[in-house]
Amino acid sequence: MRRFDRKFGVDLLRELPAAPAVYLFKDEQGEVLYAGKAKDIRRRLQGYRTATRRKAHRKMRTLVREASSLEVRLQPSEREALLVENELIRTLRPPYNVDGAYTFLYPAIGVGLRGHQVLFCFTTSPESWEELGLHWYGTFRSRLRAKEAFFALVELLTLLGHREPRTRLPKIPPSRGSHLTGFRRLAPELMEEIRGFLAGESAAALEALAAGLLERAGARRQAPRVEECLHLLDAFHHSDLRPLRAALRDAGRTGSFVSQAERDALFISVRHR
Repeated sequence: MRRFDRKFGVDLLRELPAAPAVYLFKDEQGEVLYAGKAKDIRRRLQGYRTATRRKAHRKMRTLVREASSLEVRLQPSEREALLVENELIRTLRPPYNVDGAYTFLYPAIGVGLRGHQVLFCFTTSPESWEELGLHWYGTFRSRLRAKEAFFALVELLTLLGHREPRTRLPKIPPSRGSHLTGFRRLAPELMEEIRGFLAGESAAALEALAAGLLERAGARRQAPRVEECLHLLDAFHHSDLRPLRAALRDAGRTGSFVSQAERDALFISVRHR
């Protein structure tokens, strides 16, 4: 008898409909090891039952081996299954789920004014910076892409404006994984373009940055790095900024920010209407 049948019942698949569902592999204590969803739950679990020793099936075999029970929750639609799965992963953080399990790591980028300073902040905890009154963009699913884009933007602005020393920045309690920097002498027109860029409205800020940098001897001496930073920002605009703006618009929402807890559900909702 197959291990799947021995553990979860020989009649399980025969009794299940070919319908959307969420399924939960659990350990002996009833703790969820893995949460998954399926458009056709019978077909999906059949894949676990017949998993081979191929590398692609390793996770399936591991879950069948480690789990003590399997719970199936039928859903009215694939969209509903996705939303339920997302909520379970976000709240339970099953050890065999990776994507979406740590939404608190989704970063945001904040921009604001403080006297003559323009502040830029990268953080996974925007609530820690409320007293600065920053305008937030994000949150973003890829921490790496957002971080690379943030520091590319800071690097280019350092060549255009006057970067403030840390001692002149606001005194905020340190927050792990957060970065705050400030500038003076940044043109208001450029800042307007940057806000539109971060909101996913337009990539015109990249043209404005390039034009301004061409006039700076220091930037011309670092032309390869400047070009690399501009390419990073352009890629981030296409992969993250524009899709987030489109998702917010399609959901009938204004602004440029969605919380960490809401982000994945927002994209699921607009993609599976």
